[in-house]
Amino acid sequence: MLNTTLCYIERNNSYLMLHRIKKKNDINHDKWIGIGGKFEEHESPEDCVLREVYEETGLTLSSWRYCGIITFICDDYETELMHLYSSDSFSGELQECDEGVLQWIPIEKIYDLPLWAGDKIFLKLMQQKQDFFSLKVIYKGNTLVHAILNGKEKLV
Repeated sequence: MLNTTLCYIERNNSYLMLHRIKKKNDINHDKWIGIGGKFEEHESPEDCVLREVYEETGLTLSSWRYCGIITFICDDYETELMHLYSSDSFSGELQECDEGVLQWIPIEKIYDLPLWAGDKIFLKLMQQKQDFFSLKVIYKGNTLVHAILNGKEKLV
């Protein structure tokens, strides 16, 4: 199972979003997502999120909230365990990202972007400041077929 981090950085009621348009064979191609990536050997979730945010954005997180764990299952890809974070405290200058285009998007407009359907579920949970949660999302291709929050099936 692949371990990754995903962080939604907030400033002025906007999230820093990454439009994934630069990498070939990218499961997230043309989608908008938060900032993150794969664990390196011996990294904790915190080590990984701090490194990935810095590498992809040039920003250094000062504080962060560990929001939950997302189990991402898709028939064409390896199962992924995503450690989900949010932050509104950071320093540094935003830089270009080699994986896509970074842009501050007003939170109320996020849902109009091409997102994974499961992302819409966990983004709402994050915005509601839900306690730590576990969300399992199961896809057939790009279609979300099941979403299970804290062990209970949700309607999709």
